[in-house]
Amino acid sequence: MIYQSIVIGAGQAGLSAAYQLQRRDLVSGKDFLVLDANAHPGGAWQHRWDSLTLGAAHHIHPLPDFPFEHQDPTRPASEVVSAYYADFEKQMGLAVRHGAAVRSLSHDGSVFTVELTTGETLDALTIINATGTWTNPFWPVYPGIQNFAGPQVHTATYAAPEQFAGQRVLVVGGGASATQFIVQLRAAGIDTLWSTRRAPDWREVGHDPEWGVAVEREVNERTRAGLPPKSVVGTTGLILSDSMKTGINSGALVSRGQISCLGAQSVRFADGTQEKIDAILWATGFRHAHRHLRGLKLHTKDGGIRVLEDSVSAADVPGLYFVGYGASASTIGATRAGRKAALAAVRRLRTVAATAHSSGPESTDRRETASA
Repeated sequence: MIYQSIVIGAGQAGLSAAYQLQRRDLVSGKDFLVLDANAHPGGAWQHRWDSLTLGAAHHIHPLPDFPFEHQDPTRPASEVVSAYYADFEKQMGLAVRHGAAVRSLSHDGSVFTVELTTGETLDALTIINATGTWTNPFWPVYPGIQNFAGPQVHTATYAAPEQFAGQRVLVVGGGASATQFIVQLRAAGIDTLWSTRRAPDWREVGHDPEWGVAVEREVNERTRAGLPPKSVVGTTGLILSDSMKTGINSGALVSRGQISCLGAQSVRFADGTQEKIDAILWATGFRHAHRHLRGLKLHTKDGGIRVLEDSVSAADVPGLYFVGYGASASTIGATRAGRKAALAAVRRLRTVAATAHSSGPESTDRRETASA
């Protein structure tokens, strides 16, 4: 059997794309399938730290035609969003195979073959890749890091301030997660230091309607050129809210600059100053989880993947679409990109079907076995 489409990933982007495929008369489980490496619904949200409440999380845009309203802002975001995604899968009747991690993806010019880590293979005419970043945390390397004797925790494994009780913590990273961690740790009575490679880029956005448009334009220009997307903060800057202003004024959110080297229980900064530390919290972000795509040789010499003007279509492999990549990495962007990718996939399927029909019954192309 050859599926019309396979969606890889069941987070915001993947579920949005699946819903849009279904709206265009593709039957879930028959014409298309959603594969997700996680054992349960919730995408990356199910792995977020318990102390990240819904009220403290970035705005979560609703999935299409499925309101996300009247939620308790004091509950952990991981619980609320995971339950919301699970309800969406069930009520929309989407066939999602959880615990189905993809090892590799290949393409013979007409059909994609998806190999799972179990060894099972599945074929499809189009692929919508929505694998996000959570499974690919970025750990930087600094001189002396191998000698540091204390615990090192990444955003991906952060649980709560209690992990660092009684310790002096170096928080590394210039994004929103780093600032949120510092505020949480300080509120719990834990001493912190903050290190960023560059001076924090604080921005007062206000209600400028053009701000988001300008950010999206910048990201799309990079992906069309085959450049890797910048980090979120590299594009948006840090939003200067009232709580962030309080943190700056207290000295908690004042960066000590870049790390020069680490000792067994110390850090030396680029300005030559040295401080004693007991633990490091690496809020250094994630990279896109594209290891399974290596066989397609999509990456440019600059490390990015070229996409077309529509911001979702792979420039070098027709029939492959990206959601949750580049400008669609946010929840609102992922929802829009899911619709774009589904529309593009359906257009291609119509073209493939027309080509197969015009070739006549004598055609031996593998596409003939695809479900209608």
